[in-house]
Amino acid sequence: MSVMTFLLLVLGVTTLSEGRSVVFENRRIDTVWVGALGSAGGGTPKGGGWEMRPGSLVTIDMDDPWAGRFWGRTGCLFDGYGHGRCQTGDCGRRLQCNGTGGQPPATFAEVQLGGWGGQDFYNINLGDGFNIPITIEPIEKQGGSDHYRCNPASCPTNINALCPPKLRSDGGCKSACLAFNTDQYCCRGRFNSAQACRSSSWPRNYPAFFKGLCPDAYSYPFDDHRSTFTCEKTAYRIIFS
Repeated sequence: MSVMTFLLLVLGVTTLSEGRSVVFENRRIDTVWVGALGSAGGGTPKGGGWEMRPGSLVTIDMDDPWAGRFWGRTGCLFDGYGHGRCQTGDCGRRLQCNGTGGQPPATFAEVQLGGWGGQDFYNINLGDGFNIPITIEPIEKQGGSDHYRCNPASCPTNINALCPPKLRSDGGCKSACLAFNTDQYCCRGRFNSAQACRSSSWPRNYPAFFKGLCPDAYSYPFDDHRSTFTCEKTAYRIIFS
């Protein structure tokens, strides 16, 4: 389980009046329906879902502190009441997810604003597979010598085009855990530790496939040290590409 996913599960966030901006940008040639899910007590922006046509920008003022995740849904069709479904990333067959998580496989951008010691934590999570490329980057600060400090976290590659046959899904690429649902691939049961769950010892090292294409993204449980970025007191941009 990633540090960010752990925070989403256990962190109770107190809502404050002050906040920061998150800018969403759709650089794709097709429409993306954004999904959003806040942690307990943190609230969910725009009801948890909104449409973004190609080239569009949406800026949302977020509470600080706040923790949650965003993802892009594709192939969606909704009626006038916001009921329908999406080919990837669906959340309860509705436009506004309203507390429902995205159906994998999907690429998740995870954010914690104002975390431990006032730090922000953010990452791209492929632990549930991939559907579209996403980047999250600080807007007002630039990183220095530390790669994981105030630099973009990104998975810019179209993994679907290269997805191994056994992981392929309609519009996405599954993780090994999602595809095979074994204790070893899911790092659970007797494999639920960093020592016991080493992807290099799996029958096939599927996380190495994801990591090779998107080295900055979280690829399987216990991959935090090579995927968690930090910054503070800045706005962020989330790009669907």
